[in-house]
Amino acid sequence: MIKLKDLALELGLSQTTVSRALNGYPEVNEQTRIRVADAALRHGYRPNDSARRLATGRCNAVGVVVEPAGELHISELLIGMGSRFSREEIDIVITPLEPNPDQTQAYRRLAASRKVDAVVLHSPVPDDPRIPLLESLRMPFVVHGRSEGAPPHAWLDIDNRQAFYDATAHLLALGHRRIATINGPRELTFAQHRDAGYSDAHAAQGLVADPGLMRHCIFTDENGFRFASELLQASPRPTAFLAGSMMTALGIIRAVRAQGLVVGRDVSLIAHDDGFPYLNADAMVPRLTTIHSPVRLAGKRIAELMLKRLAGVPVGQLQELWPVELVVRESTLPPPA
Repeated sequence: MIKLKDLALELGLSQTTVSRALNGYPEVNEQTRIRVADAALRHGYRPNDSARRLATGRCNAVGVVVEPAGELHISELLIGMGSRFSREEIDIVITPLEPNPDQTQAYRRLAASRKVDAVVLHSPVPDDPRIPLLESLRMPFVVHGRSEGAPPHAWLDIDNRQAFYDATAHLLALGHRRIATINGPRELTFAQHRDAGYSDAHAAQGLVADPGLMRHCIFTDENGFRFASELLQASPRPTAFLAGSMMTALGIIRAVRAQGLVVGRDVSLIAHDDGFPYLNADAMVPRLTTIHSPVRLAGKRIAELMLKRLAGVPVGQLQELWPVELVVRESTLPPPA
């Protein structure tokens, strides 16, 4: 197999330049990088991992601490990240988190292991303690979501406040006044933003949102079923539901049917996150009104932001808020007379 010095000799470049081109150093110009990559591909050259780590100080791996809940969203995020990182030969190291631990310990262990160059944080809370911790450990990171009150950081988030405002406003415009929400855990930033959007939409119509119609939980089918069943047995019952995820929406649909009611006729329903290829809102009966938020695409973009972060781009240039789209289908109609 060809060696680095042979590759450098053929290209008329120094071994240092060839090594830096193969390892993504920003000071190597794009034309040279392409020449080196083409030659390496033609000869089947692959850098020795141990030598590359010694030369660059990098592991070519990014860590993600995975919590017990939210596997569906995390799997989509990882697929998106992996599709982009694989092009740079960067691996994803997954660290499972035990229920109710001190999360900071998992990140301390990850940093001490020297097995990753950076980490992706998800499910942030306001003033998230993981952010100053990672800064103190000199560990680069990008947040899926954002943490208000924390030191400046790189992040990618969707406009959760506007998402729930638009969804709630749509239901109010149809004539609904008892709109239940089954949102994420109350302490998480995105759930607080969604609650605010829900309340803002009511206030815009001179109404006050009823806190008795708001529930917070981990996104599972069972939680959706349990809370929706409870709310549907109240008098008067909700005429519409706003689900924080597709998994929660599945539970709500089961609960509505168990009460002998029909989604879209007796009870309207909007679900957030319709970007899962195996949960097609357009193929459900009735076709489900959703807030479109492609998690896999967000994962790919987070990987791109991470590559920029590792290249030294300041965090102030790595902050993106994505708009979302309300896709109206058959599951939202005016309430029964």
